[in-house]
Amino acid sequence: MRKELEIEFKNLLTKLEYKKLLQTFRLDEKDAVKQENYYFETDHFHLKEKGSALRIRKKNGKYLFTLKQPEGNGLLETHETIDQECFEHCINGTLRLPLSIQHALQKLGIPMEQLQYKGKLTTFRLEVKRNDSLVVFDRSRYHHYEDYELEMEVNDYEQGKYLFHKLLKENNIPIRQTKNKIERFFESR
Repeated sequence: MRKELEIEFKNLLTKLEYKKLLQTFRLDEKDAVKQENYYFETDHFHLKEKGSALRIRKKNGKYLFTLKQPEGNGLLETHETIDQECFEHCINGTLRLPLSIQHALQKLGIPMEQLQYKGKLTTFRLEVKRNDSLVVFDRSRYHHYEDYELEMEVNDYEQGKYLFHKLLKENNIPIRQTKNKIERFFESR
């Protein structure tokens, strides 16, 4: 088990803005890493009510179960590596939650027996380190949608907010209220 506090800023981009940023940062889409996010929720959105999310991410042939829950200015992420067999059971209706995630869900009051696999979102991700931050360029596909997103992961909220807004301003990109991927995924159904 691994826990980490994630502080990030995000902004949806147009396809043109996305392409221009890739040129600015000298990135090539063919180098993007494919990530498949498999989301779990109850029919009554108990996780969403708590500002939380549960997913399995498949990346480079490995599977990582993650629970995200609010903490301060960020999200506390609890991660557990699982094997392919566990993954297949989870998406086929037999949810096998790692103990650390079970304990966290119990503390949140989530009825674990009601959790179900709800679908997949695929992201093609490019990353670059800049000014003590990680700048992330995502192209995501889910249902019949495709969107583009800029994220910045930071260690300090105030410094990160300043750097993120500066990056947007330098590239003439308007600030857009941006929901996280799981919210966009569920709203697009």
